[in-house]
Amino acid sequence: MTLLRETDSPERRVEKLSRISDVLIDRIDRLEEMRGSAWSMFQAAVALEQEVEARTRELERVLADLSERNRELAVARAAAEEANRSKTRFLRAASHDLLQPLSAARLFLTALSDTDLDPFQQELTGRLAGAFESVEELMHAVLDISRLDSQRIEFHRKPVYLGDLFRRLAIEYAPMAEVKGLALTFVPTSAVVDSDPVFLRRIAQNLVSNAIKYTESGRVLVGIRRQGDQVWLEIHDTGIGIPPADRSRIFDEFQRVGREGVAPGMGLGLSIVRRACAKLGHPITVDSEQGRGTVFRVGLPIVAPDEDGLIRIVDKTPAALRGRVALVVENDPNMRRAYELILSDQLGMVPRLAGGTAEALATMGEEPPDVIIADYNLDNGDNGLTAINALREEVNLEIPAIMITAQRSSEIARACNEINVPLMEKPIRREELQLLLQRILS
Repeated sequence: MTLLRETDSPERRVEKLSRISDVLIDRIDRLEEMRGSAWSMFQAAVALEQEVEARTRELERVLADLSERNRELAVARAAAEEANRSKTRFLRAASHDLLQPLSAARLFLTALSDTDLDPFQQELTGRLAGAFESVEELMHAVLDISRLDSQRIEFHRKPVYLGDLFRRLAIEYAPMAEVKGLALTFVPTSAVVDSDPVFLRRIAQNLVSNAIKYTESGRVLVGIRRQGDQVWLEIHDTGIGIPPADRSRIFDEFQRVGREGVAPGMGLGLSIVRRACAKLGHPITVDSEQGRGTVFRVGLPIVAPDEDGLIRIVDKTPAALRGRVALVVENDPNMRRAYELILSDQLGMVPRLAGGTAEALATMGEEPPDVIIADYNLDNGDNGLTAINALREEVNLEIPAIMITAQRSSEIARACNEINVPLMEKPIRREELQLLLQRILS
């Protein structure tokens, strides 16, 4: 189609050419604008690419620095973990060497206390007993905290008869309460709970000890209260109470709450309670009124009996120990002599003494003992587990046995549990040994 016709007048032709010229100019302008926009976009893309490259290099430098810091942190963490393991190994090794003579001294002191003493000698033995108590308490606290801070700690949960626990605690703390003139009461119970028996006892020991320590007059009451599928172990006292401002810090290490005239303690007991309860999943609460007393509560899951009654309370009437034969396997001569005095003179038993497995087999003869009392650490790589197993195999009979150790070791506890041997930690008390002997021989 021709835009200009021959028939168009000059004016018409000028008009058409002007329009065509305007259209062409407009197109050229648009093309120029588009070319300018594309160039700007190209320039922006180049600048952005350079910025990305710069930021990428900077990010690579930061990541390399972070990787180096992570390597340094990993090395420092490994060193800290190794230092912690070394500390634990040292404490385990040192505990045996420290608790061995302490345990022997305690048994000798118990034997001495039962002899006729004049008032001055009685005072001296009482002060010695108090000193031993302080040393033992401190050592147990340090070792317990070390164990609870370890990530590799193993718990051995099993049904725990609270009635048995209460009887042991009553024997242990009755003298402490009597000295202060306090009424210490354990409400009888047949409840069975799921916990680690060793650590549950440490929790209860610390709470009862604290209650007695911070109560000047009145009473300390220990019992349980059932709530749903758990029971609350409750320790009530009529002591000095805890101010509201102090209730959040009493579970920290070396925090002492007291007033003049009240023994402040070391400030470790409640820290152990908090750590143990947290590891075992036992909730703990505290209610207190300053000047009127305190109540600590620990929540414990109930163990329900099976349909055939496998878990049930049995008659715990102690059997007579008099005349029963106890084979003691102990490499330390002082400890052997201490056992001999306690077992023969005070419990009426017949002790047979041996320093290791071979000597124990020779000492046993044809008649097996009624019970074996073996120390874990013996000489020349020998140990109490080897002795117990060898003695049982010799007569093809599972002789009742007790393992004594100064090591807080989950491996030893697990090995004892596998062969049905209760474990006692040094330093041992005569009352605890007597109660355990009565239980396993009944």
